[in-house]
Amino acid sequence: MKNKKKFSGNYFKEFGTAIAKGDIGVKLSLLVMGAGYIARKQIINGLIMIALEAVFIVTCVFYAAPNLAKFGTLGTVQFEQVFDPLTLTSKVNDYDNSFLILLNSIISLCIIAAFIFIYIANIKAVYRLQQQKEAGKHINTFREDIRALFNEKFHITLLSLPCLGIILMNIIPILVLVAVAFTNYDQQHMPPSALFTWVGWKNFKQLFTNSTTLTFGYSFGKILIWTLEWAVLSTLTTFIGGILMAQFINSKKTKLPKLWRTLFMVAIAVPQFVTLLLVRNFFADSGIVNTICSNIGLTDFLKSMGLVSSNLTYIPFLTNPTWAKVMIVLINIWVGVPYQMLIATGVLMNIPVDQLESARIDGANSFQIFWKITMPYVLFITGPSLITDFVRNINNFNVIYLLTQDVYVTSDQLLANSNAKEVDLLVTWLFRLTNEYYNYKIASVIGIIVFIICAGFTLVTFTQTIKGSREEDFR
Repeated sequence: MKNKKKFSGNYFKEFGTAIAKGDIGVKLSLLVMGAGYIARKQIINGLIMIALEAVFIVTCVFYAAPNLAKFGTLGTVQFEQVFDPLTLTSKVNDYDNSFLILLNSIISLCIIAAFIFIYIANIKAVYRLQQQKEAGKHINTFREDIRALFNEKFHITLLSLPCLGIILMNIIPILVLVAVAFTNYDQQHMPPSALFTWVGWKNFKQLFTNSTTLTFGYSFGKILIWTLEWAVLSTLTTFIGGILMAQFINSKKTKLPKLWRTLFMVAIAVPQFVTLLLVRNFFADSGIVNTICSNIGLTDFLKSMGLVSSNLTYIPFLTNPTWAKVMIVLINIWVGVPYQMLIATGVLMNIPVDQLESARIDGANSFQIFWKITMPYVLFITGPSLITDFVRNINNFNVIYLLTQDVYVTSDQLLANSNAKEVDLLVTWLFRLTNEYYNYKIASVIGIIVFIICAGFTLVTFTQTIKGSREEDFR
């Protein structure tokens, strides 16, 4: 925190120093951005800055200003379509589109923020040129600046496009998501036929309120618990299963290791989308697995144990809440273990042999070697990957949705009132709210919560991982 404050303080202190101690070229740059460069005979740089400033002004006048003027209301002119009997055509009025106003306003604010950043950087850069000139140092030409971008400043060149992509593909959508959460954007307020407006914290209160009429709070609590349970179970089972499988295949006692490795690779070779759909059909109420279980008497046995309702003629693998959750975890193990096996195989092949031999000489058995040496080493190497898997499983859409879509029907009326199911994760619930029920406001709130959970967990765990021991300390 102190470093952040120090950085921001120095950043603006340097800007203030540039304004206070800068010459006429620096001060003219406050009005015309390229003036300072032109004063230092960097004509091309100066013209680029002037053109950038001109484009920004035009953008503000013709794009940003009209949208930001409507940002407070998100539009006031309702869509109207009137039939003209004289021309036998329908005429549409000049209506407002709330979503476009919201999107364009956020883009406008991002453009303004980016320009402010460039504006400050320009003043500081011009002042540094002044200092170089006063010190009698060489001032680069435009060609030398370009050459520097491919040499000593090549890191800036490499990071430019990724940063731009993050802003366009991540930052702006997240800002739109956050903004929608504070509106009444739903099926009843669907642009362009209808307008939506700001409602403040109403949607958040609705999501965290549990009553007979507002069931979103009830649904959110149950789905959040299952989401975290699923993330922990799926991550740990596939991780441990992958390590054990890799240990088995790489063991000197295992015969035909290439054959076993190839068999497990089949699960990866087949697209997960196809695999999950086939498995869903296999475990359907009238699927082949239920047919086999009925023929061998397993269904009746489970009835006698009380695990299957007596009025059923099948095992509800994917239609009962408890059975469905267990089957989802088991199927995910089958699908996910081969991936973890590949990662673990690479790690196991790089374990220092001297440590293993020393342990054997000291009398350690296979289990002790695995628990005291192999597991700590694998955890050390794959720690960041494990964190990524946990976050990915929180947002694991495919497994849940493909296995339960058009198969599972919720038995909890309160969940049904919120368009949710017992097997839903937050991300699948979000998808259903948007894709099937057009409840964008609540979906946006859920999206924010998912983002906070994932971002918070990632930041905390990665910070702790970075603070951890280095490899030489581990050894």
